[in-house]
Amino acid sequence: MARASAAAPLPRRPARPRAPSSSYRPVRSCIDPSVMLNALPDPVLVVDGSGDIRYVNLEAQEFFGLSAAMMEGMPLAELLPPNSPVSQLIEQVQQGRHRASQEGVVIDTPRIGPHHVTVRVTALGEPADHVLLTVNERTLARKIDNSLTHRNAARSVTAMASMLGHEVKNPLSGIRGAAQLLEENCSESDRVLTRLICDEADRIVALVNRMEVFSDQRPLERDAVNIHTVLEHVRKVAQSGFARNIRFIERYDPSLPPVYGNRDQLIQIFLNLIKNAAEAAPDSGGEIILSTSYQHGVRMALPGGDTRLHLPLLVSVQDNGDGIPDDLRSNLFDAFITTKVNGTGLGLALVAKIVGDHGGVIEFDSQPRRTVFKVSLPMFDEAQMSGDPAPARGIRGAIG
Repeated sequence: MARASAAAPLPRRPARPRAPSSSYRPVRSCIDPSVMLNALPDPVLVVDGSGDIRYVNLEAQEFFGLSAAMMEGMPLAELLPPNSPVSQLIEQVQQGRHRASQEGVVIDTPRIGPHHVTVRVTALGEPADHVLLTVNERTLARKIDNSLTHRNAARSVTAMASMLGHEVKNPLSGIRGAAQLLEENCSESDRVLTRLICDEADRIVALVNRMEVFSDQRPLERDAVNIHTVLEHVRKVAQSGFARNIRFIERYDPSLPPVYGNRDQLIQIFLNLIKNAAEAAPDSGGEIILSTSYQHGVRMALPGGDTRLHLPLLVSVQDNGDGIPDDLRSNLFDAFITTKVNGTGLGLALVAKIVGDHGGVIEFDSQPRRTVFKVSLPMFDEAQMSGDPAPARGIRGAIG
């Protein structure tokens, strides 16, 4: 009996695509774009077709020294020097190019001075006439390096002050006492010499006493301090004395939060800086500009601990003097460095120490007719009063 042959296999149909599960949902990002822009290390601005600023991130606020409330709605032309190539780049993009960039652009304003930057302009797409402007400048590394240099200079003065207090003042007391004993039994002509010895001993003791301020290692007593109240007090002191012929210009951001600092020592910082500025300014037409602004992204460690403070408050003291000589710039905050005829060279060293004790940063930029000292300070936070590290907060949360 013949066997039945095996049936040929049926051709396989192509698999039909499976219908998506009813539970499938596309994953959508819930990240706020402004959060990402604020995290960028470069200034970013959005400019509309009329040339007005519509958005700035935190880094742009720091770069231009103005808050978002002051910048948004402002014509970009007010922030740029006349005939700036930035305007040409924006025009090129608005006329059809997707992006345009240029290196070596100088952005120079009375508030921030000259900055050499790379500018990139990109079409935003929606709205059609808006562009995204990015400014590239790396300054944080320079700030930290300067801060460490200035702190090291202050520490060297601290060690010297401690040594002088013990090794110099005691011998000087003996020398002065011996001169007074000799004065009792010497002739009138010799008394001139003994009086000279006493006067010079007193002068050296006064200098050592000034330096002993550096050896004070007691913790700062700090609280919430309105920096504008401090600056106003210092300005009044200056105008009633050493700066009575100087014109003061104040460019303050009234929305700044308080500084976390010691009021008396903050007064000492800015009294020294303004006194130096007044002495550097010309006799005729002398001018000092005091300005405050909010900056983002600068953090430094407090001396003697692991706490890192956010330093968003920037205070600037600018004069229109001849500038700092090139040979002094690298050691300007060292003790006994001065251009004054009768100066001791301790003023800026003391400023560096106090700023460092606050966990702050001080830097300067100098050229003829424009020298500016910038002090970055921590802001006050309730958590600091209980000893907890201060939480980082953005500018909107701090001043909103």
